[in-house]
Amino acid sequence: MKTPGEVLREGELEKRSDSLFQLWKKKRGVLTPDRLRLFPAGPGARPKELRFHSILKVDCVERTGKYVYFTIVTTDRKEIDFRCAGESCWNAAITLALIDFQNRRALQDFRSRQERAAPAAPPEPWPPRAP
Repeated sequence: MKTPGEVLREGELEKRSDSLFQLWKKKRGVLTPDRLRLFPAGPGARPKELRFHSILKVDCVERTGKYVYFTIVTTDRKEIDFRCAGESCWNAAITLALIDFQNRRALQDFRSRQERAAPAAPPEPWPPRAP
């Protein structure tokens, strides 16, 4: 069983900015079983977190030249574009971690539904009547 703080992958990837020019900004990514943390290149800035409970899917994977481009789609339909070096396989690592997270959550939901639906213990039977 994976612990939430366990680091599955760490390294460099680039995020496309939301600004008018949509520049690619280098980030240090830290992937754990329940989130992707993005640390800016400069010191002192706080990391941004993409928690897996707010991610729908990893989409639009495209390989061109030395980069792999992919999009993370959030539950509020926001699309966040990334690129990474082709050999780094960040898109695959994030996809596998997301699937693992979704499977664990589905199992937890199933078990909690089973516990709620389980009937209470049957009452003790009455002793037989004397004739």
